[in-house]
Amino acid sequence: MDLSVFFAGTAGSVPSARRGLAATLIRRGGDALLFDCGEGTQRQLVRSVGLADLDAIFLTHFHVDHWLGLPGMLKTFDLRDREKPLDLHGPPGLLDLLRLMRPVYGRLGYQLRVHELEPGEHYEGEGYRVAPFPVRHRGPAYGYALVEDERPGHFDPDRAVELGVRPGPDFGRIQRGETVGGVSPDQVMGPPRAGRKIVLSGDTAPCEAVAVAAHEADVLVHEATFSQEEAERAAQTRHSTAAQAAELARQAEVRLLALTHLSARHLARELRDEARAVFPNTVAPYDFDTVEVPFPERGEPVLVRWEDRRARAEAPA
Repeated sequence: MDLSVFFAGTAGSVPSARRGLAATLIRRGGDALLFDCGEGTQRQLVRSVGLADLDAIFLTHFHVDHWLGLPGMLKTFDLRDREKPLDLHGPPGLLDLLRLMRPVYGRLGYQLRVHELEPGEHYEGEGYRVAPFPVRHRGPAYGYALVEDERPGHFDPDRAVELGVRPGPDFGRIQRGETVGGVSPDQVMGPPRAGRKIVLSGDTAPCEAVAVAAHEADVLVHEATFSQEEAERAAQTRHSTAAQAAELARQAEVRLLALTHLSARHLARELRDEARAVFPNTVAPYDFDTVEVPFPERGEPVLVRWEDRRARAEAPA
């Protein structure tokens, strides 16, 4: 099952020539989940991977740089004759926001299902869930954790044959949890293996809730609005520095830290290097870059630059 994090917008509160406003697309198999929808998000997607029929949208909070692209996207789906329902999730206050936006996007020909999530609630996908957790920002604000279900343990075919299970369909049956010829799955299957986990901080000052949610995550996408020289300003505005994000990643023992919400005041490599001094496995994606997230036994999460992906796609077969 493929799992990836696509960065549609990585800027801070103001867009730049190379960075759009906050928007992150997670794709798992055929599911497409968008986290935040800053101004211009649908244009960013059209220019890159295409405006997919999203399954759900999650807003971290209600500052305009994180949702102003939503009305136009909702209307575009309507003009494209979308039929399947769209789930929209966010902190308490989301319903009020949608009521204010309704005159902007008008009547929709598909069902828009709006969910104000409380901590402890979650969105249930096929084989995974997305759970909100409160973070430290100005006003109601969430981060989100996408957590896959446990996977079955490794199947030992040699042991199965020793116990009398015939190769072929019976192997499949026992791996699906059936007892075959008196041989139960626990006799030939290893212990369950954890699924993958991706955590997005949203806008936040360093806080324990992110560290808890991100414990042993495969990827932590964490804001890094400021450099460490601006730690006082970060605290005043309830944002994080690159070094603070890295310290949290170190404590949480994540596999990869991806910095986002980067201010145009700083070069990305400067913030990345500040973070790497604390947590070496740090990347600072540009817009349209992707982090691919394999299962742990198949390798580490890896950042794929947009230019490399395009060159690979355009190379002759």
